[in-house]
Amino acid sequence: MADRIMLGADPASVGTARRFCTGILQGWHATEDTVDLVALLVSELVTNVVLHAGTPCELAILEGPSLRVEVEDGNPDLPVQKHYDTEAGSGRGLHLLEVLSDRFGTDLTPQGKRVWFEVGWQRAG
Repeated sequence: MADRIMLGADPASVGTARRFCTGILQGWHATEDTVDLVALLVSELVTNVVLHAGTPCELAILEGPSLRVEVEDGNPDLPVQKHYDTEAGSGRGLHLLEVLSDRFGTDLTPQGKRVWFEVGWQRAG
């Protein structure tokens, strides 16, 4: 099963994406830890779209043995992990994906690119 939402290329889309994911995952009875983790990583991906792609995007959450979250935008430029010093205020999104997700990647699409991640999950008690 998958749920999807279209988001604009504006900062308000980050909060919309977090609320969308939280609502979907709570409806699927995901644990609070899973909800918080996915909300954090989705915030990073949608923020990257707003700051770097500058296009509308589609956010999809796919339910399976692993949760898969995809953000597809209209810019074909692949994200590059930056190495900022500890004082930098941004640039940690891909690093967080690498550290906190089970798997992540980027796929080129005919319209741009899709950045995705997967995390293991369980339903709450």
